[in-house]
Amino acid sequence: MSAKKDFYEVLGVSRNATPEEIKKAYRQMARKHHPDVARDDENAAEKFKEINDAYEILSDEQKRAAYDRFGHDAFDPARNGGFGGFDDFGGGFTDLFDLIFGGAAGGGRRRRGPQRGADREMRLDINFEDAVFGMEKDVEISRVEKCEKCSGNGAEPGTPIKTCSVCQGSGQARTVQNTPFGRFETMRPCTRCHGEGKVIEKPCSSCKGSGQVRKKRRINVRIPAGIDTGMRLRIQGEGEQGIFGGPPGDLYITIVVKPHKQFKREDNNLITRLEINFVQAALGAEIEIPLLGGAVHNVKVAEGTQPGAVITIKGKGIPYLNSQRWGDLKVIIDVTIPTRLTKKQRNLLSSFYEESDDKESKKKLFDKFKDAMG
Repeated sequence: MSAKKDFYEVLGVSRNATPEEIKKAYRQMARKHHPDVARDDENAAEKFKEINDAYEILSDEQKRAAYDRFGHDAFDPARNGGFGGFDDFGGGFTDLFDLIFGGAAGGGRRRRGPQRGADREMRLDINFEDAVFGMEKDVEISRVEKCEKCSGNGAEPGTPIKTCSVCQGSGQARTVQNTPFGRFETMRPCTRCHGEGKVIEKPCSSCKGSGQVRKKRRINVRIPAGIDTGMRLRIQGEGEQGIFGGPPGDLYITIVVKPHKQFKREDNNLITRLEINFVQAALGAEIEIPLLGGAVHNVKVAEGTQPGAVITIKGKGIPYLNSQRWGDLKVIIDVTIPTRLTKKQRNLLSSFYEESDDKESKKKLFDKFKDAMG
């Protein structure tokens, strides 16, 4: 297996990049390598995943600090001695500390208070128009919830929950360890009741004694107008359920916007191209162009417009998040040159070429040209 690339190199930013620079680089890279855009690149899906992995680490302050210090090893349990990654390293160190020094507060029982549920993350692909105008969408999530049959206590309804006979309900068992530092007595979670202090005689048939079951449910998500690839929505309380009465975690939805055939996005501006013929470019014209969402707008092409010219239509771009402001629509002009001409058209163009230095003749020829070409 090839070595992982440096996450900063993947996003094309320096190690001193600000969060805003990292976010901007991610959006540009994600749009460029999205599998729907880079269809000719057989490695597009792999690159897109690599970009998302890099952003997931560098956009999180704690994960980025760990990565800056330990590199990829911070998240690879196979390389850090089995501690299970940076997030679990502290737990392994605490267990070692407890073994030698007897745990917190001299080996007393650790009280198990309410604990907040874990946050969950998911990706949501949306259409270009939905990102511009906003929408509401029902999404299906799967999360662990309290078992309704046993009310979360893990016991089959009608059966007793008894005090543990090993630890007498304390949840802790005393152990003796002989170490190079001497003999230490420590308090560890009871192996029979797993620190609960209670023993279930007959586990709940629905949750198998865990007190929790995984369920699928649908929630309604409001997607604000102007959202872009890489932005995340936070849905409070839709993460995993808390334990011991703790609150649930949150759900984070990472948005990926599908590309559009006609329009592209640059910050809050929309970019499109308008194809006109060389007569319209030379004489000027008023042309109707479609806007995003189905409306149309009349564009005035000035006389003598050159290929690549940009016409700006104010306020027809993309809205700023949580604002009444809109970006602009920028229309790039493409001038088409005919490949076949009639004899009359050739004569007109030849006359124009021969007399182009004479302004008055040029004006007359322009009028003739306009009539002849329609």
